[in-house]
Amino acid sequence: MKTVSVSDAKNHLSALLREVRGGATIVITDRGVPIDHLSPPTSLRGVSPRSIELAQRGRLVLGEREPTGDWALHQPPIETIGGVSIVAALLAERDEGP
Repeated sequence: MKTVSVSDAKNHLSALLREVRGGATIVITDRGVPIDHLSPPTSLRGVSPRSIELAQRGRLVLGEREPTGDWALHQPPIETIGGVSIVAALLAERDEGP
């Protein structure tokens, strides 16, 4: 793992990014103390191009790892009002209008 100072990272960012594209991880230090790192992104398999675009624009944060097969089992229960889901009740209310 390569280590560079903040000033070196600033002055050689393009070259460092080429190394990261090649799979390297680079630790950035400030006065010898590690403060951050540059590393290749995690797998983007299954991530839509729209999600990638939103992440590049800072509108979406992609997960740091791929979801496991049991992710749906950890969803919070859907709240209901009188046996109707809150989302369905909201949509019905919007359809009714003012």
